[in-house]
Amino acid sequence: MTFPTFDSSDFDVFTIPGLEPRMKALIERVRPKLTRLGDELAPALTAMCGEPMFPHVAKHARRTINPPADTWVAWANSKKGYKAHPHFQVGLWSTHLFVQFAVIYESGNKDVFARNLEKKLAAIRKAIPADFRWSTDHMQPETTRHGDMSKADFAAMIVRLKTVKKTEALCGITIRKDDPLLADPARFADAVRETFEQVMPLYRIAF
Repeated sequence: MTFPTFDSSDFDVFTIPGLEPRMKALIERVRPKLTRLGDELAPALTAMCGEPMFPHVAKHARRTINPPADTWVAWANSKKGYKAHPHFQVGLWSTHLFVQFAVIYESGNKDVFARNLEKKLAAIRKAIPADFRWSTDHMQPETTRHGDMSKADFAAMIVRLKTVKKTEALCGITIRKDDPLLADPARFADAVRETFEQVMPLYRIAF
C-alpha cells in the first residue's frame, strides 16, 4: 500500500459551504486517505508505544448545522475510541496539515499529564524540537512555536490544564498545504513517523 499524499483539492474541501456538501466531499475525497493513514501507521505506533494502537477516523457524527472546519485520524490504545485517552493525530485544516500528540478535554489523563509535565518540564523543553507547535484548543488552528514559549508560558498552560476543563495540550508539527512534502509519499511518511517519535516523551508522561 502506498503512503497517502495530499493536494490542494483535499484542503479545498473546507471551503465548500453547507454541512451536507462538505461532508460528502470529506467522505469521498479525504476520509479514504485518512483511513489508509490509520492502517499504515498503526504498526509503527504500536512498536513505538509498546502497546497496541488503534486508528480512529473522525466521523463528525454529532454535527447537524455547522460543517467541520478540520478533520483527522487519531490513534489510541483503545479500540472503542480515542477522545478519553492520550493519542496521536494527523489531520487537515484548510491551510495546513498537522501531525501531533494530544490530550484533549474529554481525557481523564489531563491532570496526570499536567502534573508530570510540571515535574519534567526542563527535560521536555529540551526534548521537543524548537519548531514544533503547541495548542491548548483542538478546535482552533492557531498554534505557538515551542521555541518561543518561556518557562512562564508553560507554567500558565499547566495551571490551565489543571483548572480549566476545556484547556487541552497538543504538540507536533504543521505542514503548509502547498508544501511539496505532502506530495512525496516516502518523505511524508518519514516526517510523520519522525514527529511521532519526537513527541513520544509527551505520551510517556500522560499516564
